[in-house]
Amino acid sequence: MKNPKYHIYLSSKERSTVLKSLVDLKNGMISRGKYTDVIDEIIIKLYKARKKNITLSR
Repeated sequence: MKNPKYHIYLSSKERSTVLKSLVDLKNGMISRGKYTDVIDEIIIKLYKARKKNITLSR
């Protein structure tokens, strides 16, 4: 079975908050001596993600 892909749309402020939270999580895991490979991959994907302007309908 193929894993489904999910798309999320974040504002620049939300993106910054998510990145900061991931870095904080990574630092906590490092201090506990745990592996951070998965979090590193997520940070890289989020950093390299294409930015797209969308308009929100109200």
